[in-house]
Amino acid sequence: MRIGAIVGRALAIAGTVAALSFAFAAAGSAAAKDIALTFYYPISVGGPIPKIIDGYVAAFEKENPGVTIKPIYAGAYDDALIKTLTAFKSGTSPDIAVLLTTDLFTLIDQNVIEPIGPLLKTAADRAWLASFYPVFMDNSRADGQTWSIPFQRSTILVYWNKAAFAAAGLDPDKAPSTWDDMVADGQKLTRRDAGGQVSQWGIEIPSTSGPQWMLQGMTLANNVRLANQAGTQTYFDKPAVIEALQFWVDLSRKYRIEPPGTIGWGTTPQDFFERKTAMMWQSSGNLTNVRTNAGFPFGVGMVPAHSTRGSPTGGGNFYLFKNMTAEQRDAALKFVEWMTTPERAADWSIATGYIAVRPDAWQTPAMQKYLAGFPDAAVARDELRYAAAELSTHDDARVGKALDDNIQAALIGAKTSAQAMKDAQAQAARILRPYQ
Repeated sequence: MRIGAIVGRALAIAGTVAALSFAFAAAGSAAAKDIALTFYYPISVGGPIPKIIDGYVAAFEKENPGVTIKPIYAGAYDDALIKTLTAFKSGTSPDIAVLLTTDLFTLIDQNVIEPIGPLLKTAADRAWLASFYPVFMDNSRADGQTWSIPFQRSTILVYWNKAAFAAAGLDPDKAPSTWDDMVADGQKLTRRDAGGQVSQWGIEIPSTSGPQWMLQGMTLANNVRLANQAGTQTYFDKPAVIEALQFWVDLSRKYRIEPPGTIGWGTTPQDFFERKTAMMWQSSGNLTNVRTNAGFPFGVGMVPAHSTRGSPTGGGNFYLFKNMTAEQRDAALKFVEWMTTPERAADWSIATGYIAVRPDAWQTPAMQKYLAGFPDAAVARDELRYAAAELSTHDDARVGKALDDNIQAALIGAKTSAQAMKDAQAQAARILRPYQ
């Protein structure tokens, strides 16, 4: 064969190989761009949350052009859980979801989530998992595995109207630090006319949606927990639990500083803004909402102590769901890691009021600047030293409903506190028997 022909054939083969290599590379690129993830997010706290989430997703996609993420705003936490489980059973499960930390045992029992540990491949991955506040991880672990990642986490805070405090002769810069302080302050803050009509209550503690969380602010302050770590046994009828519930009942019936009956979760901040109550218990996740909408100077304090100080943690974690491909799992984990970097955790906390979930987030320049102008933002973080994991059990929805219903029965006077907690414990024991 002539040299020219040999060279020509070699060039032709090289061209074919190059073309095939380009085709394979293009195919690989196309496949990478086919990594699509669905992300369920609950909307349950005021503020422009969807815009913030959409912005994060767009930024992640820009940095990771091979991945697309579709946020689906699934309603309140309970709605999001129901939609998630329904979608999983129908074969259209989300890949990532933010759900309540207390949903952990339910999701494990339904066999729908992936443990995080086996997905970690590098030392950096493992360092990331170790970077969160330990108390936030208490609701993330079970059976020796980590199942979820802290994201929008909270504690209970006491918000107070400083102008109302000053008008009542109280120190406007001092939060009530004990149950007795809260009662004494509340009595001075409650305003009644000659006919007994109340124009301003001393305190409002919401009780229509998940009152068990607020009760835990009192039980932990009374040095008692409502369940074991394994989620298989509850302690609702312990004397210290009954005492805590009775204190809550007494706020309206004995001390007359709180509206009688039950109080709406969503209406409590509005009552605070409209000066219908001088103090309220609310999630730290509402901090930015209060800062934006309160037309008066306000303070932020920790849950008042009794025999000790304490607050339950609350809020939502990231969960990763089964039935993803290996590529999807890698991308989903990368997104969760990206969403919980120190810088992102700080930004999320500043934008929403949720607690930045890792200590190094509080050292970022953005957070340091924010705290310099708004030091109250650190109160919930500082409360973590007294905090404990929120009540979480197997069959959590049924156990929680039994507790909530009986708390409300006591608050409206249908049952004594002792009977309510005895009934709640009996119902919970029946529900949890299969898990013991």
